[in-house]
Amino acid sequence: QVQLKESGGGLVQAGDSLRLSCVGSGRTFSDYCMAWFRQAPGKEREFVAASTYISIRTYYADSVKDRFAISKDNAKNTVYLQMNSLKPEDTAVYYCAADRHLITDNSYARERSYGTWGQGTQVTVSS
Repeated sequence: QVQLKESGGGLVQAGDSLRLSCVGSGRTFSDYCMAWFRQAPGKEREFVAASTYISIRTYYADSVKDRFAISKDNAKNTVYLQMNSLKPEDTAVYYCAADRHLITDNSYARERSYGTWGQGTQVTVSS
């Protein structure tokens, strides 16, 4: 089982950029599909972005498409979430998730598709 740890969160202003990192340990990273989810105060956790094993396929929520980019560096056991043009509504705790099963067009956005989760990193965007 891989263990995940996120970093890179912080307080930024609207329009700024931020890059989140999620480092995995304990298993071969290329064996895992990876995703980012987020949870804003008082709201359900929601899907943000996902990548298959070697990033042949990537998926994005409509709310972040064209602003966020997920990338996976298997050599460094790290998945990144580059976030550009941040908005106050992007404020949330961001979670990294992983699973050895291949995510599909029907499963990538479901929390239950991912068996391993990190503890999250806070991103706050001020207006």
